[in-house]
Amino acid sequence: MTQHTDKPIIIAIDGHSSCGKSTMAKALAKRLDYTYVDTGAMYRAVTLYALRQGYIAADAIDETSLQNDIDRVSVDFGEDGKVRLNGESVESEIRGMEVSSSVSRISALPFVRRHLVACQRKMGERKRLVMDGRDIGTVVFPNAELKIFVTADAEVRAQRRYDELTAKGEPCVYEEVLANVKERDYLDEHRADSPLHVAEDAIVLDNSHLTIRQQNNRLMSLYRACQNRL
Repeated sequence: MTQHTDKPIIIAIDGHSSCGKSTMAKALAKRLDYTYVDTGAMYRAVTLYALRQGYIAADAIDETSLQNDIDRVSVDFGEDGKVRLNGESVESEIRGMEVSSSVSRISALPFVRRHLVACQRKMGERKRLVMDGRDIGTVVFPNAELKIFVTADAEVRAQRRYDELTAKGEPCVYEEVLANVKERDYLDEHRADSPLHVAEDAIVLDNSHLTIRQQNNRLMSLYRACQNRL
């Protein structure tokens, strides 16, 4: 456990989909005794809400209805760290392919981003926070003391996602998962509002060929180096 004599900081972890950001961020937060926030889960929860309300069709999103509802859409985390939608734990529901196929379109909506960014900034007021997502170091916390951008080859990420889904018993086809990963990359990088990109002061971590232990050790090294600079 890291001594609390270290300066409290915000650690922003951004990167592509299915590169293990949440897993590494959660492990780092536990090791540091920091609060962990998975912002991707927050966007997935809003997507699940829109799906349940029938606001998402194959070729269009009922943006007007969702925008009218957005202030009544509450997304937070329970004591177990699992995301809640209006008080209901929806951790398993948000991880399926139906949500995955629509989350980039929902997260591209400016009013959705404004709503959730405000929630995220409030979570960081006391620092001692590890937050992962797509725009944490560029938009949510541009002054974060430590910024890390995680990436991996698309094929590696698709295999990880495929393995995760099949382990849960959810039927899927690797080629479809790969296509979804590539589509989400394109949408995330080309959306008009807060597109995914590497912050100028972020450290890029390619974990295509790293073990979990190597990855976690690298993160701790980056944390210690950051503390030494402060």
